[in-house]
Amino acid sequence: MAVSASASLSKAVKQQYMELPQGEKVQAMYIWIDGTGEGLRCKTRTLDSEPKSIEDLPEWNFDGSSTYQAEGSNSDMYLIPAAMFRDPFRKDPNKLVLCEVLKYNRKPAGNHNLRITCKKVMDMVADQHPWFGMEQEYTILATDGHPFGWPLNGFPGPQGPYYCGVGADKAYGRDIVEAHYRACLYAGVNICGTNAEVMPAQWEFQVGPCEGIDMGDHLWVARFILHRVCEDFGVVASFDPKPITGNWNGAGCHTNVSTKEMREEGGLKAIEDAIEKLGKRHRYHIRAYDPKGGLDNARRLTGHHETSSIHEFSAGVANRGASIRIPRSVGQEKKGYFEDRRPSANCDPYGVTEALIRTCLLSEEGDEPTDY
Repeated sequence: MAVSASASLSKAVKQQYMELPQGEKVQAMYIWIDGTGEGLRCKTRTLDSEPKSIEDLPEWNFDGSSTYQAEGSNSDMYLIPAAMFRDPFRKDPNKLVLCEVLKYNRKPAGNHNLRITCKKVMDMVADQHPWFGMEQEYTILATDGHPFGWPLNGFPGPQGPYYCGVGADKAYGRDIVEAHYRACLYAGVNICGTNAEVMPAQWEFQVGPCEGIDMGDHLWVARFILHRVCEDFGVVASFDPKPITGNWNGAGCHTNVSTKEMREEGGLKAIEDAIEKLGKRHRYHIRAYDPKGGLDNARRLTGHHETSSIHEFSAGVANRGASIRIPRSVGQEKKGYFEDRRPSANCDPYGVTEALIRTCLLSEEGDEPTDY
């Protein structure tokens, strides 16, 4: 199996240096989403003391021409700290800092800097306390793109024994999953679970419940931590919605949604009303649910557990083949939440949660978002 050259470097030697005292100084790793809408970038700066809140963090800049976000003739971009987490790699007092990106004129950088509009929409419905939980599926790959643990010249046994599987012949790469889970807990990411998925070398972790803008912040940082953990192990975490062609499971990011009204007695009526609105806006949501405007979902929505259609909307109780699933317990208790199964694994959680709020709570209609 092909692993990165960096993975062969001695971690014991590195640890000698990581144990050196750093005085009062703090290393802050600034993280941002690049111009692809999928990739993450990072760089580190030294702070004179430990920041206590996001307001204590300085703005910074970077070369946007090297991240698909600017032309070389005018490439300076601003990093605006938006959310701060503990650093599980350098440990306390060091920080991970998730940033928004602004252009030279301090306007949002392109169509892939979705946090700003998402925050605006979330603020508009803050009194309705929207909660989200996102189920992030991913696939562990070797550096040559071959699925981790798969035979070099062939395929593993058919799908069936791998979902929530136990044993060396069923769970491929659990060490990575465990390391990621603990790193997220240390960082303060609201990770709430994990499991092996239907395809071998495919896994899922869940983040939530998170209210409003926190959903996007926590999922993006969880993704960053996963990439860094995989870097240490010499493998790659892929969020490709269909990493292996044929009758192999795709990878999604099922999104659970609940509002204050949905959680109250009789909240099932609010859930049903939201689903009715979603059914009238299927095309808008499919476009918002992957970074290629629906093309990635067109590859994904086939195979085991992924029978919902990119062209047709459906909903049902306990139906994992539908666009929207109402959990059986919600149907019985008449309150709670619903699950939108359409977002792809490489979706932007800011875009997904914003679209859901626009349709379900702001009652927008049509194929384009309203400009507030």
